[in-house]
Amino acid sequence: MEQKRKILFFRNYFYEFFDSQPEKVREKIDYVLFLIRVADRIPVKFFKYIEGTDGLFEIRIDYQSNIYRIFCCFDEGNLVVLFNGFHKKSQKTPKTEIERALKIKTEYFYMKTNKHETNCR
Repeated sequence: MEQKRKILFFRNYFYEFFDSQPEKVREKIDYVLFLIRVADRIPVKFFKYIEGTDGLFEIRIDYQSNIYRIFCCFDEGNLVVLFNGFHKKSQKTPKTEIERALKIKTEYFYMKTNKHETNCR
């Protein structure tokens, strides 16, 4: 399959979340990240813009009645930069998680603009 998008992992924010999840949840996350890489159009079930956040998106994972979210943004067209993730325990996304993701996004673009090492994989 042809890759439509590349995924970049900024610092260890995503991996700290990913590594703390059970194996089956990690498998589901891997599946959704695969879809993001190869799908022409990513279904909103898996990927959604967060209104009022200036370019912040959430990757959406549901597994056995549990909801997980990973924040990300686009850079340079087809590059998806992953930030923090969390286990969602209520209908509404906690404001603190969105604020944290926005701070990480600002950090990423600041480091990139000022040509600092971004510690991306």
